[in-house]
Amino acid sequence: MLRIMSLCVFLVVLASQNVFAQLPDFTGMVKTNGVAVVNISTTQKAKPVPEGAKAQLPEGIPPEMEELFKHFYNNPDGNGDGYDSGDTQSLGSGFIISPDGYILTNHHVVKDADEIVVKFSDRRELVAKLVGSDARTDVAVLKVTASDLPTVSIGEPDKLQVGEWVLAIGSPFGFEQSVTAGIVSAKGRSLPGGNYVPFIQTDVAINPGNSGGPLFNMDGKVIGINSQIYSRTGGFMGLSFAIPIDVVMNIVDQIKTKGKASHGWLGVQIQDVTRKLAESFGMKKPQGALVSKILPGSPAEKADVQLGDVIVEFNGQAIDNSSDLPPLVGMTAIDSTATLKIIRQGETKTVNFKIGLLPDQPEQKAEAKPEAKPMNKIGVTISALSDEQKDALELPKGGVIVEDVGSGAAKDAGIQRGDVILRIQNSVIRTPADFEHALKNLPVGKSVAVLVQRRGSPAFLALQIDK
Repeated sequence: MLRIMSLCVFLVVLASQNVFAQLPDFTGMVKTNGVAVVNISTTQKAKPVPEGAKAQLPEGIPPEMEELFKHFYNNPDGNGDGYDSGDTQSLGSGFIISPDGYILTNHHVVKDADEIVVKFSDRRELVAKLVGSDARTDVAVLKVTASDLPTVSIGEPDKLQVGEWVLAIGSPFGFEQSVTAGIVSAKGRSLPGGNYVPFIQTDVAINPGNSGGPLFNMDGKVIGINSQIYSRTGGFMGLSFAIPIDVVMNIVDQIKTKGKASHGWLGVQIQDVTRKLAESFGMKKPQGALVSKILPGSPAEKADVQLGDVIVEFNGQAIDNSSDLPPLVGMTAIDSTATLKIIRQGETKTVNFKIGLLPDQPEQKAEAKPEAKPMNKIGVTISALSDEQKDALELPKGGVIVEDVGSGAAKDAGIQRGDVILRIQNSVIRTPADFEHALKNLPVGKSVAVLVQRRGSPAFLALQIDK
């Protein structure tokens, strides 16, 4: 019995040793690369508050608490002198990419900074110059006057595998040279406001102050810049996102040679293809990027891309989700020729076009309210667009606006009051007569695609009449 117990203990110990033997050892990587990771602090000079200006308080503050909170907003010192309390400071991370002092970090770390100070692992502090930054990819390039600085090695994110170990070094909450590790959770993630970045998702512990720091693979090479976290509390919750280093280095090269970054442009608004939309377009499965709007004068318009086209390939690379397309277009050289494979009304076509330069986003204009018409069989009340509405909504060819939505197929499809209906299946809707004619031909029990414009943005919805 004693022998059996001893054997069991031996096997448990052996098994535990095997488990721990499989865990990675990061000590060598940290010693080699930690010296090339820096702490970045920025200062934004205080600006005078106009005399008599009211403090901007958060929403929901009870009236009886306003006086207390005014001491912390627009006048945090509570000195009543009409000036901001002092300079605003923030912290972030960065890493050295060249011995002569080029350093990478996030755009949001140094945005609007009046002074940028880089603190090195040997405790030296140098004032950095902002060479350039790009808000769309959240990348910034700094330069300090120095030589023979330690640098990181640049890796290849394309070879990164989901489940692979990765390591981050940075300054969370100002705690310099903090090291955290985890695995790659996913690749090619699209985030709000980050359409031109196919983010690497990890479960590495990233917190405020880690922004701009490097993400290393097990070869000790940088494969990303830690940029964002998903959090309901402001702290780490297991969802961290890094900008792939190939995207970063493309921006760095542009900034160093031209002083700024440019992005490729197709000129379409797109959305995912749902199961019901795939059915309405005669597709075997949901895939690709569905074109819901074509901007005037864009490369897409010149190439005769059409509303309802589903882009399934860009330059030979498959587009499974709509989020796959913008990074590919954005990283393509301006004025180069690119090829789209599209599905149009069930047929596969190839479209060639010249990559344009992504312009600044125009401001969206407000919608006006016209007179309503009687409710129809799908459960909506519609009216024609006036000339003023067409101008305000930038819809010169017209459309019909939804005044009210009752129970029925329209509500089930997600159509809302204020939507402008532009197309039903293959029928263009310019007037109420077009709309009524299209309704008469709607099939029963089958999904059809309805194109609407909502608050300036187009979207396809799947509408189905059951009886």
